[in-house]
Amino acid sequence: MKLLLILISILFTMTDQADAQNENYETAVLGAGCFWCVEAIYQRVNGVVAVESGYAGGHVENPTYNQVVSGNTGHAEVAKVTFDPNEISFDELLEVFWHTHDPTTLNRQGADVGTQYRSAIFFNSLEQKKIAEESLKRTDESDLWDSKIVTEITPLSNYSTAEDYHQNYFNNNPNAGYCSVVIAPKLAKFKKDFPHLLQESL
Repeated sequence: MKLLLILISILFTMTDQADAQNENYETAVLGAGCFWCVEAIYQRVNGVVAVESGYAGGHVENPTYNQVVSGNTGHAEVAKVTFDPNEISFDELLEVFWHTHDPTTLNRQGADVGTQYRSAIFFNSLEQKKIAEESLKRTDESDLWDSKIVTEITPLSNYSTAEDYHQNYFNNNPNAGYCSVVIAPKLAKFKKDFPHLLQESL
């Protein structure tokens, strides 16, 4: 069974990498606490073809996980979401973003505390910057959250891929404590709030 899970994970990764090379696809880099949570949610969004856990926004080249979680590199844990804009827009991805984490808590998500867990949108074009700013303003003025949103919107810089064992984490470890207690409820909320965006196979 363990071998089967490993083979499925390898196949999943290879398919993601192949899909992500389509020149018509776009990417969004989002920080919303632990990247395992963000990855698991966006893997289930229709129109998303690949999700990669990584680090962005820091001042150290190619940091390790231990360096990032120390809080000394300036990085945020992020998910790089590759998506087909013909199926889902960047604005729709942000709608999921606002609903599936708390963007009003500075440098923390639940028990995960530190700048590495900050809420952040790392834009890679002026168009993404404009859409992100408008989306934040619209959400802040809505009744979704009682407190003011503190999400940072900054240019994408110093991005690097996280270690292999962080990739596809929830799918590989669904019964792990963190996955059961933290990620599973987030997935349940996503499925409840966005049934129209859920991939048909899930």
